[in-house]
Amino acid sequence: MVSFADAMSRARESGLDLVEVDSHGNPPVCRILDYGKWKYEQAKKEREARKHQKGSMVHEVRLRPRTGQHDIDLKVRTVERLLAEGDKVKLSVMFRGREMSHPEVGHEVLGRALSQLTDVSGVEKPPGMEGRFLSVILTPSAKTVTKARGHVEDDSTAPGSNGAAAATVEETAVAAANLDEETSGQVQD
Repeated sequence: MVSFADAMSRARESGLDLVEVDSHGNPPVCRILDYGKWKYEQAKKEREARKHQKGSMVHEVRLRPRTGQHDIDLKVRTVERLLAEGDKVKLSVMFRGREMSHPEVGHEVLGRALSQLTDVSGVEKPPGMEGRFLSVILTPSAKTVTKARGHVEDDSTAPGSNGAAAATVEETAVAAANLDEETSGQVQD
């Protein structure tokens, strides 16, 4: 064990800094090093680690209340592709002007799209109005992501799985059924 004064004199002689590494140790642990260089290397490691991380993207796909079935099918294929890549998707129906007075039409359009996506997605946030947008956030089911990566095994039967993929598919089906019930119970003008 070296005294503080000896360690400080050694650091001055070598032109380096005395840095406390562990203040909770008994006695506290210090190292002799170039502090500026050490800070630079730490920042460089953090930048390199961030470069290799892939953040979860939330893509938005917009529909309109008067969107035709063929266009809905096209948008659904786009959503399926984004989900297969592992990204989240915000599926929105945008209302303009007098369309706001008939939100049931937007619910119907969203319900048709959700019914086609039940097997590839789970609902993270159920459908709800946000200003003039009716939106739902979908997450990829684990089965979809593994299929896109080249594996075809069902995640609910995979070892160590708790059947989470099946639960998300059921949630999607329930959300689509709820939308259908909401729109069928309302009287159109």
